[in-house]
Amino acid sequence: MAKKLTRDDLYPLEKYAEMRSDMRAKVMAHKKSRNLPIGPNVTFYFEDRLTIHYQIQEMLRAEKIFDAEGIQEELDTYNPLIPEGTNWKGTMMIEYTDVDERIAALAQLIGIDRQTWVQVEGFDAVFAISNEDLERETEEKTSAVHFMRFELEPEMIKAVKNGAAISVGIDHENYTHSVDPVPENYRKALANDLG
Repeated sequence: MAKKLTRDDLYPLEKYAEMRSDMRAKVMAHKKSRNLPIGPNVTFYFEDRLTIHYQIQEMLRAEKIFDAEGIQEELDTYNPLIPEGTNWKGTMMIEYTDVDERIAALAQLIGIDRQTWVQVEGFDAVFAISNEDLERETEEKTSAVHFMRFELEPEMIKAVKNGAAISVGIDHENYTHSVDPVPENYRKALANDLG
Protein backbone atom coordinates (compact mmCIF):
# COMPACT_ATOMS: atom_id res chain seq x y z
CA MET A 1 0.00 0.00 0.00
CA ALA A 2 1.41 3.38 -1.03
CA LYS A 3 1.78 5.83 1.80
CA LYS A 4 -0.02 9.13 1.55
CA LEU A 5 2.22 12.15 1.09
CA THR A 6 2.91 14.46 4.03
CA ARG A 7 4.56 17.86 4.29
CA ASP A 8 7.82 16.07 5.13
CA ASP A 9 7.82 14.46 1.66
CA LEU A 10 7.60 17.80 -0.14
CA TYR A 11 10.47 20.03 -1.18
CA PRO A 12 10.55 23.71 -0.22
CA LEU A 13 9.96 25.96 -3.25
CA GLU A 14 13.63 27.04 -3.48
CA LYS A 15 14.90 23.43 -3.37
CA TYR A 16 12.25 22.31 -5.87
CA ALA A 17 13.29 25.08 -8.28
CA GLU A 18 16.82 23.66 -8.26
CA MET A 19 15.74 20.07 -8.92
CA ARG A 20 12.62 20.67 -11.02
CA SER A 21 14.06 19.78 -14.43
CA ASP A 22 15.49 16.48 -13.13
CA MET A 23 12.25 15.57 -11.37
CA ARG A 24 10.21 16.50 -14.43
CA ALA A 25 12.35 14.26 -16.67
CA LYS A 26 12.01 11.37 -14.20
CA VAL A 27 8.21 11.79 -13.97
CA MET A 28 7.72 12.15 -17.73
CA ALA A 29 9.62 8.89 -18.29
CA HIS A 30 7.58 7.24 -15.52
CA LYS A 31 4.30 8.42 -17.06
CA LYS A 32 5.04 6.66 -20.36
CA SER A 33 3.69 3.51 -18.71
CA ARG A 34 0.79 5.29 -17.02
CA ASN A 35 -0.84 7.58 -19.63
CA LEU A 36 -3.06 5.29 -21.69
CA PRO A 37 -4.97 6.57 -24.74
CA ILE A 38 -8.38 4.91 -25.06
CA GLY A 39 -9.54 5.68 -28.57
CA PRO A 40 -8.80 9.00 -30.28
CA ASN A 41 -10.19 11.43 -27.68
CA VAL A 42 -9.75 9.99 -24.19
CA THR A 43 -6.57 9.48 -22.21
CA PHE A 44 -6.52 7.73 -18.87
CA TYR A 45 -3.76 8.85 -16.52
CA PHE A 46 -3.15 6.13 -13.92
CA GLU A 47 -1.84 7.96 -10.87
CA ASP A 48 0.60 6.78 -8.23
CA ARG A 49 2.61 8.32 -5.41
CA LEU A 50 5.28 9.75 -7.75
CA THR A 51 2.82 11.35 -10.20
CA ILE A 52 0.88 12.89 -7.32
CA HIS A 53 4.05 14.11 -5.60
CA TYR A 54 5.01 15.86 -8.83
CA GLN A 55 1.50 17.31 -9.25
CA ILE A 56 1.54 18.76 -5.74
CA GLN A 57 5.03 20.23 -6.19
CA GLU A 58 3.92 21.85 -9.45
CA MET A 59 0.79 23.30 -7.81
CA LEU A 60 2.81 24.70 -4.91
CA ARG A 61 5.26 26.23 -7.41
CA ALA A 62 2.60 27.67 -9.73
CA GLU A 63 0.55 29.14 -6.89
CA LYS A 64 3.62 30.10 -4.83
CA ILE A 65 2.17 28.29 -1.82
CA PHE A 66 4.54 28.03 1.13
CA ASP A 67 2.28 28.36 4.19
CA ALA A 68 1.33 25.25 6.18
CA GLU A 69 -2.41 25.65 5.61
CA GLY A 70 -2.02 26.01 1.83
CA ILE A 71 0.32 23.03 1.61
CA GLN A 72 -2.06 20.88 3.64
CA GLU A 73 -4.92 21.90 1.36
CA GLU A 74 -2.99 20.61 -1.68
CA LEU A 75 -2.13 17.38 0.15
CA ASP A 76 -5.79 16.90 1.08
CA THR A 77 -6.84 17.52 -2.53
CA TYR A 78 -4.38 15.17 -4.24
CA ASN A 79 -3.63 12.39 -1.70
CA PRO A 80 -6.96 10.65 -2.46
CA LEU A 81 -5.62 9.94 -5.98
CA ILE A 82 -2.83 7.68 -4.67
CA PRO A 83 -3.78 3.99 -5.05
CA GLU A 84 -4.22 2.12 -1.78
CA GLY A 85 -3.06 -1.36 -2.81
CA THR A 86 -6.54 -2.68 -3.62
CA ASN A 87 -7.37 -0.29 -6.42
CA TRP A 88 -6.22 1.71 -9.38
CA LYS A 89 -6.88 5.43 -9.44
CA GLY A 90 -6.63 7.88 -12.22
CA THR A 91 -7.70 10.92 -14.12
CA MET A 92 -9.71 10.56 -17.32
CA MET A 93 -9.25 13.43 -19.77
CA ILE A 94 -11.63 13.91 -22.70
CA GLU A 95 -9.47 15.70 -25.26
CA TYR A 96 -10.60 17.53 -28.38
CA THR A 97 -8.36 20.27 -29.82
CA ASP A 98 -11.24 22.08 -31.52
CA VAL A 99 -13.30 23.97 -28.92
CA ASP A 100 -16.63 23.65 -30.75
CA GLU A 101 -16.07 19.94 -31.31
CA ARG A 102 -15.23 19.51 -27.60
CA ILE A 103 -18.39 21.34 -26.50
CA ALA A 104 -20.52 19.16 -28.78
CA ALA A 105 -18.78 15.96 -27.63
CA LEU A 106 -19.18 16.74 -23.92
CA ALA A 107 -22.92 17.13 -24.50
CA GLN A 108 -22.97 13.67 -26.13
CA LEU A 109 -20.79 11.93 -23.52
CA ILE A 110 -22.85 12.34 -20.35
CA GLY A 111 -22.23 9.28 -18.19
CA ILE A 112 -18.95 8.29 -19.87
CA ASP A 113 -17.22 8.10 -16.49
CA ARG A 114 -19.68 5.43 -15.32
CA GLN A 115 -19.10 3.39 -18.49
CA THR A 116 -15.32 3.18 -18.06
CA TRP A 117 -13.90 -0.16 -16.94
CA VAL A 118 -10.83 -2.25 -16.27
CA GLN A 119 -10.71 -6.00 -16.63
CA VAL A 120 -8.27 -8.54 -15.28
CA GLU A 121 -7.96 -11.60 -17.51
CA GLY A 122 -10.35 -14.30 -16.32
CA PHE A 123 -12.62 -11.92 -14.35
CA ASP A 124 -15.58 -9.66 -15.02
CA ALA A 125 -14.99 -6.00 -15.84
CA VAL A 126 -14.79 -3.56 -12.92
CA PHE A 127 -16.52 -0.26 -13.60
CA ALA A 128 -15.21 3.02 -12.24
CA ILE A 129 -16.34 4.68 -9.07
CA SER A 130 -16.04 8.23 -10.29
CA ASN A 131 -15.90 11.81 -9.10
CA GLU A 132 -16.08 11.11 -5.39
CA ASP A 133 -14.92 14.67 -4.69
CA LEU A 134 -17.71 16.55 -6.50
CA GLU A 135 -20.34 16.30 -9.22
CA ARG A 136 -18.80 16.82 -12.66
CA GLU A 137 -21.87 16.51 -14.83
CA THR A 138 -25.03 18.46 -15.57
CA GLU A 139 -28.09 17.53 -17.61
CA GLU A 140 -26.47 19.36 -20.55
CA LYS A 141 -22.88 18.08 -20.49
CA THR A 142 -20.17 16.10 -18.78
CA SER A 143 -16.81 17.44 -17.65
CA ALA A 144 -13.64 17.01 -19.69
CA VAL A 145 -11.93 15.73 -16.50
CA HIS A 146 -13.05 12.83 -14.29
CA PHE A 147 -11.35 11.25 -11.27
CA MET A 148 -11.80 7.49 -11.00
CA ARG A 149 -11.19 4.55 -8.70
CA PHE A 150 -11.35 0.88 -9.70
CA GLU A 151 -11.69 -1.46 -6.69
CA LEU A 152 -10.32 -4.95 -7.25
CA GLU A 153 -11.14 -8.23 -5.51
CA PRO A 154 -8.25 -10.07 -3.79
CA GLU A 155 -8.36 -12.79 -6.47
CA MET A 156 -7.95 -10.17 -9.21
CA ILE A 157 -4.95 -8.65 -7.42
CA LYS A 158 -3.35 -12.07 -7.10
CA ALA A 159 -3.95 -12.77 -10.80
CA VAL A 160 -2.36 -9.46 -11.83
CA LYS A 161 0.63 -10.14 -9.58
CA ASN A 162 0.95 -13.54 -11.32
CA GLY A 163 1.00 -11.95 -14.79
CA ALA A 164 -2.68 -11.82 -15.85
CA ALA A 165 -3.44 -9.47 -18.72
CA ILE A 166 -5.30 -6.21 -18.05
CA SER A 167 -7.72 -4.47 -20.42
CA VAL A 168 -9.17 -0.97 -20.15
CA GLY A 169 -12.14 0.40 -22.02
CA ILE A 170 -15.18 2.60 -22.36
CA ASP A 171 -18.62 1.28 -23.36
CA HIS A 172 -20.54 4.53 -23.84
CA GLU A 173 -23.11 4.62 -26.63
CA ASN A 174 -21.25 7.53 -28.24
CA TYR A 175 -17.70 6.40 -27.44
CA THR A 176 -16.78 2.72 -27.42
CA HIS A 177 -13.06 1.94 -27.37
CA SER A 178 -10.76 -0.39 -25.49
CA VAL A 179 -7.14 -1.39 -25.13
CA ASP A 180 -7.26 -5.16 -24.93
CA PRO A 181 -4.82 -5.99 -23.45
CA VAL A 182 -2.74 -3.04 -22.31
CA PRO A 183 0.94 -3.24 -23.34
CA GLU A 184 3.25 -5.04 -20.90
CA ASN A 185 4.90 -1.84 -19.59
CA TYR A 186 1.45 -0.60 -18.48
CA ARG A 187 0.58 -4.00 -17.01
CA LYS A 188 3.77 -3.96 -14.91
CA ALA A 189 3.15 -0.39 -13.73
CA LEU A 190 -0.40 -1.26 -12.70
CA ALA A 191 0.75 -4.46 -10.97
CA ASN A 192 3.15 -2.33 -8.91
CA ASP A 193 0.20 -0.29 -7.62
CA LEU A 194 -1.33 -3.35 -5.99
CA GLY A 195 -0.47 -4.62 -2.49
